[in-house]
This record gives sequence, structure tokens and C-alpha cells, in this order.
Amino acid sequence: MRVDTKRRKKARKGFEQMYGCRELAARMFHILQTGKRGLDTLHMELGAMLCETVMDIEREERSGPEHAPLHRGVYKWAYQRGSVYCGDQKISVRHPRFRGPEGEIHLSTYEKLKKPGAFSEEILGKVLRGISERRYGETVINAASAFGVSSSAISRRIVEATTQKLREFKERNLSDISVFAVFIDTVHRGGDAFVVSLGIDKEGHKHPLGFWQGATENHDICEELLSDMQTRGLALSRNIIWITDGGKGIIKALKDRFGSKLIHQRCTIHKDRNIQAHLAKRHRKMAHRRFKTALEQNSYEDARQMLLDFEKWLRSINESAADSLKEAMTEILTLHRLKVPALLRKTLTSTNPIENMFSTVRDCETNIKRYRGSAMSQRWLAAVLLHCEKGFRRIKGHADIAELIRTIEQPQSNQLPVAA
Repeated sequence: MRVDTKRRKKARKGFEQMYGCRELAARMFHILQTGKRGLDTLHMELGAMLCETVMDIEREERSGPEHAPLHRGVYKWAYQRGSVYCGDQKISVRHPRFRGPEGEIHLSTYEKLKKPGAFSEEILGKVLRGISERRYGETVINAASAFGVSSSAISRRIVEATTQKLREFKERNLSDISVFAVFIDTVHRGGDAFVVSLGIDKEGHKHPLGFWQGATENHDICEELLSDMQTRGLALSRNIIWITDGGKGIIKALKDRFGSKLIHQRCTIHKDRNIQAHLAKRHRKMAHRRFKTALEQNSYEDARQMLLDFEKWLRSINESAADSLKEAMTEILTLHRLKVPALLRKTLTSTNPIENMFSTVRDCETNIKRYRGSAMSQRWLAAVLLHCEKGFRRIKGHADIAELIRTIEQPQSNQLPVAA
């Protein structure tokens, strides 16, 4: 007989001994009627049995059998109702106890199973995936021994978990992260502006670096964010590429810090939208095509010439659109001047990486109807940013990062041609 067949038969006999053949058949019929929910209920009951068994084993090992105790004056002392966390639920168990000469001796297994940390993490993970805490009780297993899943209890656990996430995010050491590119953008939540930074290290991995809350995206808030990142160990050198959407407060803060040595790439998608906003509908498709074609050129000279031709065309139909292009001409072509390969340039030429992270922030917070103060806003934002970080992938074109860094660090890179 095969080994796995023997194990299945042994497991079936174990279930029959625990429940009896008739009770086991009734439970199997219940599972057929209710599907996975019935199976999960049985799973939780088995989990409670396993927890009680583990605690009994520890008590037996520490006290010894009744006929041959290991230590004088140490003896078993009945059972008491208690609770532990199993998976993402709090369940009721029979807690074995035993005493010694100096009073009750606590079981280490029971103390560990009682800790709610893992439970809070489970709840937070589910809520971030879109389950409302008010309806959390409907999503957990409907076992008779389950408790502690009311909306108020879940809310307290969520506050505990997000508070821990905020502390972890704000106190994390950034000295081990060596970034070569940083995205800065603003997400608006609950009537406030949160300026957020996302860094890409030299291996192509993305890291949320920090955020700062303010009424608007102004210079002072951006400067506070930069100072906060530097305080936590991030090396803000002049060799970092900064990618922004063109917000004046962010750009002013960067120029005040780095001056003429600033390497700044304007988001081409935002600039494309700004130009089209000035144009009549009949011109927008042509404007988009010409702008996109110019930026697809690998040569800086070709891209610059095509943008100059595009500017002349814009002036013939709309002076404001042409001025909008001209004021950002230099910063639009930063990556072209650095001769960044096309695949890596596609990643760095817009704020899409941080915008995608903001999209996840909105999805995870979809069940929040009202932010109750700044503390709640910051707790949730920190929790979601750390949640996003777990799903990040290496950026496309990461193999070309090392060559780009060498180009930036060359002395002549500071004397690159500037668009007129």
C-alpha cells in the first residue's frame, strides 16, 4: 500500500475517533451544503483542539506525569476558559494550568498564542484588500467558538496595527538605500495634501521614502520632506535624478537645495496634458502625436529639433500652448541629454510609478468614508505605502542603471548641452 494512502486512512480513523462515525458523516453533509465555509468551520475547531493539545503537551513536559512528577511541589491544576488567536480569529479554548511552590506557573505556548500582533496584521491585510471593518464579522469563519470580531473590536485592532505601521515607516533607517532616482508627487486625502517620495535604488527596486502633510503642495512642505529623508539617513547627493510633475513648490525646494547642479526630469505625460488643455479639440490629436514622436527619438539633437518644430507649429495656432512647451523644454529632455536607453527612459520620463502607487492607496482606502483627524490619515497612508512596497517589482531597464550612474558621475555630465 502506498505511503500517502496509509496516511489518508490513518487521518480518517483519527477523525472518526474524535467525532464518531455518525457525527463525522453529519459534518461532511454540512460541508457539502455550505461549501468552503463549512470546511473552514471544521478547520477552526481542529485548530482549537490543536492549541489545547500543544498546551497540554507543554504542561506534561514541565510537570511530568501524575505518577512521577519531575519536581516536588509542582502539580497540575485543572483547566480554565481562555482565548487564543488562530489564523485571523480569536477563539475560545480550555487553558491547562499547573502550580509550583511559589504560585501558578505560566505556559509559554499559551502566552504566545494570546498575542494579538499576528491577528492585527491579518485583519489589516484583509482591510487593505477591500474588506470593510464594519462587515469583517461577515467574512470570518462562522464557528461557535469565535469571538472578538465585532466592529469595535476590529476597529481597535486596526488602530493598533496602523499605529505600528506609522511608527515603523517614520522611524525606518534609509541609510542602507542608495537611490539614483526619486519621484516626488502629491496625493490629496481628506482635504489635505500629502507630498510623497518614491525612490529607485541602484538595483532597480522601488522604496517609499517618506511623506509630509500640508494644506497644499508648497515649498516649505517639500523642504520638510527632504529634510526628514536626510535625517533618517538618505544620501541626497547631486547625482540623483528627480522626477516631478512640474509643481512649483517641489521644483523651488529642489533648486534651493541643489542649485544649477539639479538633475530634474519633468513628467512628459503631465506636460502633454497641459499643452492639450490649451488647444481646441481639433488640434489635440495632432499635438499629442508630434509630442510623442519627438520624445521617442533616442538622439538628444533629434528630439530637441522636433520639439522646436513642434513649438513653431503650436505658435501658429495657440501662443499659450507654445509657451507651456517652451518653459519646460530643458527639463523634458534631461534623460535624452544623459543618453538614457529607451527602456529605462520610459520608466523615468513620467511620474507613472508613483501615480500607480497612489492608485493602490485609493483602492485600499476605498472603505474609509471620513478621516478623523491627521493621525488617522497618516496611520493609513503609512500602512498602505508599506503594503504597496511588498508588491513592487524591479523597474524595466534596470540593467542600464549602472551605466547611467557612471554617465551622471562624469565631470562632463554637468556641462551637457542645454535646450534654448
